[in-house]
Amino acid sequence: MGSDGGTHEGWLKRRKFHLPTAQQAASQVEGCPCTSLDEGIALALQEDPLPLAFYVHDAEIVSSLGKTLESQAVETEKVVDIIYQPQAVFRVRAVTRCTSSLEGHSEAVISVAFSPTGKYLASGSGDTTVRFWDLSTETPHFTCKGHRHWVLSISWSPDGKKLASGCKNGQILLWDPSTGKQEGRTLTGHSKWITGLSWEPLHANPECRYVASSSKDGSVRVWDTTMGRCERILTGHTQSVTCLRWGGDGLLYSASQDRTIKVWRAHDGVLCRTLQGHGHWVNTMALSTDYALRTGAFEPAEVSVNAQDLRGSLQELKERALSRYSLVRGQGPERLVSGSDDFTLFLWSPAEDKKPLARMTGHQALINQVLFSPDSRLIASASFDKSIKLWDGRTGKYLASLRGHVAAVYQIAWSADSRLLVSGSSDSTLKVWDIKAQKLAIDLPGHADEVYAVDWSPDGQRVASGGKDKCLRIWRR
Repeated sequence: MGSDGGTHEGWLKRRKFHLPTAQQAASQVEGCPCTSLDEGIALALQEDPLPLAFYVHDAEIVSSLGKTLESQAVETEKVVDIIYQPQAVFRVRAVTRCTSSLEGHSEAVISVAFSPTGKYLASGSGDTTVRFWDLSTETPHFTCKGHRHWVLSISWSPDGKKLASGCKNGQILLWDPSTGKQEGRTLTGHSKWITGLSWEPLHANPECRYVASSSKDGSVRVWDTTMGRCERILTGHTQSVTCLRWGGDGLLYSASQDRTIKVWRAHDGVLCRTLQGHGHWVNTMALSTDYALRTGAFEPAEVSVNAQDLRGSLQELKERALSRYSLVRGQGPERLVSGSDDFTLFLWSPAEDKKPLARMTGHQALINQVLFSPDSRLIASASFDKSIKLWDGRTGKYLASLRGHVAAVYQIAWSADSRLLVSGSSDSTLKVWDIKAQKLAIDLPGHADEVYAVDWSPDGQRVASGGKDKCLRIWRR
């Protein structure tokens, strides 16, 4: 995020206090007439319209400055840097109960995804169908038949008007969530199954015309959904492409079982660089801007109780999406984190350098999923070692392990305010974690078998989960 000690002005502001004169300094902090620094921090935490978090030497001040400094060897003559970070101005409350258990799929639910505004929910299953669910009544809405094999991957266009689904036959279909009908023709070309789908960002093209797909056949294809044809094929990987991301700065990122990540220019398909470092298959990757790209012009802070479609002209939507993207991206380029079967994660700045920023070790088994928090400050990784680990989103520094699951953790999802994380596991439970306290907030049993897929709606209202028991469950607070 810039060179100033790994920070930039918009995100982190630095205040220096001499310890011997902490009381004098406190009375001058932001002009607050308080008698001690602790009160100053407490006051800021309580009454400031913008919630702030305070840090000393990367440790968050949770109760008081004195207690935080006790655990650190600090000389009294030294200047202490207290860094504060603005937090989300809205708060998502943890889900606590299952409000609906929706039957309908006749095989395991492999993927669930809320639309960018949280208005629609879609699921893909081993029964070859895609289903849309009505969230106001929490009942089945449409069953979309067209695939002839398991639906492995689904992805919403960032304007929320189309859903792309890819199956084990290598076909991609597009669906209209308001009617449940297929849009345009079936996109065929991949010779093996689809492993990932990623749409062009809304701020790059508000028409949401292009979608990219990755496949077991080792190629990435970019499709024109309006014309129903393949625009370009990106080849170069020697094994299956496992994961795909379309970045906000015009780059496509593809991760593969050939142990590399390739960076492509989206508009002409030129290979920019290859990121090497992993010793085994690269399973998963995430961009620091993923959440802003996924939600496009939708601002979770302005949510209404009943989710609505985005309103406004294409130009207005484009500008709103660009301003949200720019805010999360900050001044530096977007960062990428990758997770592998070699039990490690790497943090990269792929637009600038082919060398990693950090190698993140600690997991004892392969890594299933990795995600940046919506504000891009934290990284969460889920693993077969039954744990979820938290890392600093700028430096890759290890922060904490979240333990509680008794079997592999398959999938995780952040709440829109970056304060909570939900995880789904092979142990048939979901768990909601409090990120600040770094501990379990709520345990959510209910599924009869392994939980394969979980998603938290961008409006913060619901969590959806699906798995081996063929049931889709909706959880609310």
